[in-house]
Amino acid sequence: MADSFQSRLDQVRDRITAACLRCCRSIEEVQLLTVSKTFGPQDVAEAVECGLKVFGESRIQEAKQKIPLCSGNLDWHMIGHLQRNKVKDAVQLFKMIHGVDSARLLETINMQKLAAGGTMPVCLEVNVSGEGSKFGMNPEEVPAVLEGATKLMNVDVVGLMTIPPFTPDPEGSRPYFKALRDLRDKCRKESGFPLEQLSMGMSHDFEVAIEEGATWIRLGSILFGERKKKETDSLSTSSWDEA
Repeated sequence: MADSFQSRLDQVRDRITAACLRCCRSIEEVQLLTVSKTFGPQDVAEAVECGLKVFGESRIQEAKQKIPLCSGNLDWHMIGHLQRNKVKDAVQLFKMIHGVDSARLLETINMQKLAAGGTMPVCLEVNVSGEGSKFGMNPEEVPAVLEGATKLMNVDVVGLMTIPPFTPDPEGSRPYFKALRDLRDKCRKESGFPLEQLSMGMSHDFEVAIEEGATWIRLGSILFGERKKKETDSLSTSSWDEA
């Protein structure tokens, strides 16, 4: 079928490869995070059949309903805004949290992960554009948060994450991706944290993100199709609400 999930995935992989070639990067440096929010377990199962194993969710309640209905051999990442009162669930559900937007949230994750056991890898979400509608800490806050993180034994700050303002032209995202990379490089030198991960780039601008150093690209609609207001999966009577 011309417009199957596999064909869309093949096209995305070709574009990832081309972007890596343009900036002399290895394709192994770029990891695909399949954003399954609002899509049901059957959609996830189709993606798994095509070889995908890492999925992103943005709402705790949706994830709690969906994850038990999916294959047990998958990695789940939290990519949406995480409220502190939902952290206990988050550390049980997810392998990595991408959107840590405050020192208090980081401390709460550390406390809950201490109780649960193990260490949670996280990315600090940075609002490099300064948009009032966006979550994320100011770039100037990041060094102090990193300094505080040295005292937290159950979180591992592995990198930075951002969501730039939407522009129809993907090139409009480039200054923000570059700003995040430059901030990462500066903080890496000053803090001693390796900060190897840059979580940036979505369906409309992931190639630009790769050219600017992204290591995680978060792709949903380009693979699954346009998100639906409400979708009921035959494996469950639950509905997946638009994020």
